[in-house]
Parts: sequence; structure tokens; C-alpha cells
Amino acid sequence: MTLGPPKSFRNGQAVPGAAIPTVAPRAFRDLVIAACASGARVCALYALPSGGEVTLHVLLAHDDVGRLSMLATRTRAGGSFPSMASALPSTQAMERAVFEDHGVLPEGHPWLKPLRRHPALQAGSGTEPGGPQGPADARRPEHPFFRVEGAGVHEVAVGPVHAGVIEPGHFRFQCSGETVHTLEIHLGYQHRGALARLVAARPAHRTAIAESLVGDGAISHGLAYGVVAEALGGVAVPERALALRQVALELERISDHVGDFGALCNDVGYLPAASWCPRLRGDIQNALGLLTGHRFGRGFLVPGGLIAPVGDDVLAELARVLATFGREFTQVVSLALDAPSVLSRFEGTGVVSQAVARDLGLLGVAARASGCDLDARRDHPLPGCRPLPSAPSVQATGDVLARARVRVAETTRSLERIQAQLAAMPDGPVRAPVGPWAGDAVAVGLVEGSRGQVTHVGITDANGGLAAYHVFDPSLLNWPGLAMALRGQQISDFPLCNKSFDLSYAGHDL
Repeated sequence: MTLGPPKSFRNGQAVPGAAIPTVAPRAFRDLVIAACASGARVCALYALPSGGEVTLHVLLAHDDVGRLSMLATRTRAGGSFPSMASALPSTQAMERAVFEDHGVLPEGHPWLKPLRRHPALQAGSGTEPGGPQGPADARRPEHPFFRVEGAGVHEVAVGPVHAGVIEPGHFRFQCSGETVHTLEIHLGYQHRGALARLVAARPAHRTAIAESLVGDGAISHGLAYGVVAEALGGVAVPERALALRQVALELERISDHVGDFGALCNDVGYLPAASWCPRLRGDIQNALGLLTGHRFGRGFLVPGGLIAPVGDDVLAELARVLATFGREFTQVVSLALDAPSVLSRFEGTGVVSQAVARDLGLLGVAARASGCDLDARRDHPLPGCRPLPSAPSVQATGDVLARARVRVAETTRSLERIQAQLAAMPDGPVRAPVGPWAGDAVAVGLVEGSRGQVTHVGITDANGGLAAYHVFDPSLLNWPGLAMALRGQQISDFPLCNKSFDLSYAGHDL
């Protein structure tokens, strides 16, 4: 297949690699900063090594017009480029990843700490990109944990090993008494090399790997991979498959939001909702299992559509389950958010201002609760799908209560959207064949998952084989938001603030 050379493109559209403008490193930095000053967002920044050169790509979202654009620059292997992180804090983690994965130094980066653990490099094997010394070479400044000095200041360390079945993460608090001055979050202990495995896998196995990137985001990540594969293969997904995909995506969102609301109530000791919401989440997970064959939605999606048809009897049962769920969810939420004991703990706790949220590039619930009107379902709808019919729920206060209210509103709207889809479900096939992938091309898949925008980028070689694949889970950008939310808070508020963000360790440690 052949591709045209658009200056900008839409979600799910493949772009020839040669059509991406390439500029000098300093101009690259200046143009990206200028675009963001005009309203664009950085969605991805990654490196592509080739021979003695490394090409950097940045993906920008222009939400007001529903378009995407890309810009590139080149430097020598082991070279450098001007950091954007001081002007655009949302890029700081991406630049750190470029350095430790490829040895290209972001000059002027304010906080060049390791982002993820690389055991082979720490052992001095030099088996990964970045030269004989790898990312942990002598050019990385020393960055010990931040410390606050002064009378009465003390340090509290939590993790990386935690009680319970969660992945490791280290939280270092600097406190005076119970008041937190700073929280530093260190992750990356379980760096899995998942993306390298996805590139090396047989095409038939790649969706399963994408679905496993984040355990409770199997639909959103699997769908983002499908969008990339379909763009490269030039396939139009049948209408029935598009509708059922959206139903599954909204069920996943409801499952995560209901579970989080119950956990928030548990953290403040409000037991009615703490016990009721897990049961309601179980109902939704069972509904997702009814639709997909798996309670987390795995094995349902394939490039081109769905793995198998879904009968109308299944859809009728799904509608019945959701009607009951809606009534019960409304009841439990009204009880919880009318309880003074709940409101007194939620309100004013863990505030993140709109300015900080924008600077950090927060996504999803974390962004919308701080007044940022972002939602990929409206701004960058999936190919063949209509945009979100109404504006997303946005709160202004940026506290735990705002994040709880956004989750409640999104659950209600997701339920309405599913019910509308079920009532007008089109007939027809649920899968179309995917053709050979375009060569020397780049394709982007954006999906609004329960935590925010999931970004997948696939790059092909001259023969249409998968040369590189990059994933940016919203947790990568949202973890610094949690650190900011704890400033000035009581340290006992950490579990509540942490759950109000509900971020993924796995989404950071790809």
C-alpha cells in the first residue's frame, strides 16, 4: 500500500517516515516548546537508533482541532540534544528514558535520575544500547534522594516492598511532624522489557502482549495496538466490531472507577460503600467476561475487529445486568457523598492546581479533576467512531473529592454510552482481514483508558516489518502529580491521595 504525506494526521492514520519533518536539535527543542505554548501537548518522545545515528521523534496532540503531528531531529550515537524538561516538565520522564535506553544525553535536564532498573547494565555487562557503559555512564549527574534540612525535619521511607499483591515502588517523604514537605517517588524496579518482546513476537501474539502491559487496562492497551496495526495494514473495522469494542472499553472504565471509589471509601473508614463497591465491580467484571470471555477482557480483540462474533442474547443479558448495576451504583454513591465523615476527609485533601496539572501533562481523571478539559474520546476519537457526544466531566478543585466526583460522573456516562450502543447495535461481521503493513511508516493509536490517554506508536522497516514499538501509559505522566498532591498534607493522607490517583506501577515499568 502507499501513503500520502500529510503535514498533520489523525488518530489511527499511518504516516510515511519520510514525511516527518527533521530539524536541527536546537530548532527541535524550540519548535516543540512553541507548539506547546500555543496549546499542543507532548504525547510521546522516543529514540530510534540506526547505525551511528539516533533519531528522536516527538508526537504532539492538537486537541482543539483533533489532529496529531510529529517532528524529528538527529544526533550521533552517544551524543546529546537540548533538554526541554525545564520548559516542559511533562517531557522529563521521556527524556530520562531516552538517555538510559540509548545513551543520548538531554543536556540541561534538571533531574536526570534513573527512570527504570536495568539489571544487565548495573552488572556492567553493557549488553543494552548506550555504549559499553550503557545508560549509567559517567555523564549522568549524581541524584541522591532529595532531603530537606532543618530542625525537626525527618524522613519516612515506604517500600519498595509492600504488604499485599502489588508491584514494588519506593516513596520517600520529608516531613516536619506529620506535615509532608516533599514526596519523591522512585519506580522501575520491575522493568520488564515488554516492548522489546512485543517487537520480537510473532504478529499473532502481539495483541496478547499488548493486553498484558497493564493488567486492568487490557482493553485500552489491546485496542491501542489494534489501532496501530489497522492503520499500518489499511483496514476498515466493521461497524459491529467498532460498537462492541467501545462497549468493552467503557465496561473496563466502569470496573476501574467503581473499584477505586470503593477503595477511597475504605481509606476513610466508610464501610457501606467500601463493601458494596467491590461487589458492584465484580458484577461489571462478570459482565465484561460475559461479553469477551475474560473478566479483564483479554483475548477479545484482534487487529481488524474481534476474535469471534457476539450473539444478541449476550447483549440482552448485558443490558439487564447494567440496568441493575446503574440503580445500585446511584444509591451507594448518593449515600457516600452525602456522609459528612466522607466529605470532611475528601474535601481539600491532595490538591493539584490546574497550572501544575498542565505543566506536568497530567491525563485522565487526574487532569479533569484539576480543571483540564482533556478526553481522547472527544478530541481524538477512534477511527470509524463518533466523538464523545458530550463534554467530559471536569472539576475545578483538584482534590480527592474532585477525583472521586469525576469517577462517579464518568461511570454514569459510560453506562449511558453502553446502553445507547446496545440499543442501536449494528448487524454484520466483526472482523476484516488486515493487509500487509506499509513500509517505512509510523502509526499512532490513542485510546482514552480509565487512567487517561494510552499512546501506542508503531514504526515499520522498509519491508513492513515492525522495527520499533513505543507505549506511553498515562501513569508515566501522572505519578509526579501524586508527589505534588502530598505537599503540605498530613502523611496519614498518603493512602487516600494515592488511591485517588490509582496509578499503575506496571504502566511505568514497561
